[in-house]
Amino acid sequence: MKYEIVTLEEKIAVGVSARTSNASPDMGAVIGGMWNRFYNAGIYTSITDKVNEKALGIYTDYTGDEKAAYTAMAAYETAKEPQGEGFAVCRIPAGRYAKFVVHGDMVKAVAEAWQEIWQMELPRAFRCDFEEYQNSSMDNAEVHIYVGLKEE
Repeated sequence: MKYEIVTLEEKIAVGVSARTSNASPDMGAVIGGMWNRFYNAGIYTSITDKVNEKALGIYTDYTGDEKAAYTAMAAYETAKEPQGEGFAVCRIPAGRYAKFVVHGDMVKAVAEAWQEIWQMELPRAFRCDFEEYQNSSMDNAEVHIYVGLKEE
């Protein structure tokens, strides 16, 4: 699977979050429920100061152990942290990332890409990985997956 190494500046992301693990039998339901809450409860429309309209799927606190819990987040990049309560806030760290570009069915193509990425010998930092949804097409999505890398 092809990728390029990119260097990103820190990003502020605002949305909703959930805890799960890759070994959890309800991982798909937890992450799917989080996305459902983000869109169907109208949370995404109440986020102010959006940088763009590209949804982010963010994964933090992951150690590389598939049984360990991590935080998943559905969010938008914002220009600043929100004032008030009710949102989860994450700072995507500046640094080096492996950038993968995925096309196809939004759910299936992303899941298959992650299966391949987990098998690769990348020097992962295990701090923060994220998906950036370039469009909202369920059948013909373009998704950029960023995998955090250790600093050289």
